[in-house]
Amino acid sequence: MSDWNIVSEQAKKLNEESNCFRALETLRTTDEYRQHNCTLHLLLSFFCSGCIQPLYSWFKSLFVRKVDPRKDAHSHLLAKKEDNNLYKIQFHNVKPECLDAYNELCEGVLPSIHADPEYPCELVGTWNTWYGEQDQAVHLWRYRGGYPALTEVMNKLRQNKEFMNYRNERGKMLLSRRNQLLLEFSFWNEPVPRPGPNIYELRSYQLRPGTMIEWGNYWARAIEIRQQNQESVGGFFSQIGSLYTVHHLWAYKDLQSREDTRNAAWQRDGWDQIVYYTVPLIQHMESRIMIPMKTSPLK
Repeated sequence: MSDWNIVSEQAKKLNEESNCFRALETLRTTDEYRQHNCTLHLLLSFFCSGCIQPLYSWFKSLFVRKVDPRKDAHSHLLAKKEDNNLYKIQFHNVKPECLDAYNELCEGVLPSIHADPEYPCELVGTWNTWYGEQDQAVHLWRYRGGYPALTEVMNKLRQNKEFMNYRNERGKMLLSRRNQLLLEFSFWNEPVPRPGPNIYELRSYQLRPGTMIEWGNYWARAIEIRQQNQESVGGFFSQIGSLYTVHHLWAYKDLQSREDTRNAAWQRDGWDQIVYYTVPLIQHMESRIMIPMKTSPLK
């Protein structure tokens, strides 16, 4: 048996006795360890033997990205200071056979809430997904006045018989639903009604925890590149619901104009670097192509 094998057997025995660090010192005495840099081999051996945690945690700490300490919540650093808008995005998965009836139901009720001055909220846009999750409706609401406005609207809707009937009928048509409360990025333009016809792309990013400030810093520069064709509609980050989620909303005339616009961004200085540095911040990303409903303010 070679010198390495003998010492490895001794290290394995020490490891089985939960003495990982003595095992490390034993292996470091061999020429093979010094010649072939056997740290990875050691970690794999410890992993297989089930005594990895203390050493692995220490080793991993050498490579984990360090996050600078912050003096304020990222919502205060990234959100607009001049207004107090809160957004709610709703995702409704509709039974396929009920989609037309669902759309008619929404078109009969949601615009009346939007137009009623008693409700401090606005329907920013309402869509059906075209590509992405099928038989899905997406609604985006804005509450001017933040959380108090949201609470006021919810309390008033509970007393609104038309809305409660709408809610009961809607429940019969849905497979599932979820929502998020969002703030808008300070560097992004506020969504305003626009004429159509357009298609809309909702790009959703699940970021690694602790990277929201970094994302915002890069996109504060990126949005200047992507504003040239007026395709940007809004940029938001989550406060309640799935956290560290970012939504970017874009408008295009059609799928070909989307392709041309996105390709043109690569010809502008700085876009390649922004993509290079933001991709590692993402855990998961998703794109939806959406068609506005008839009563959507974003046509």
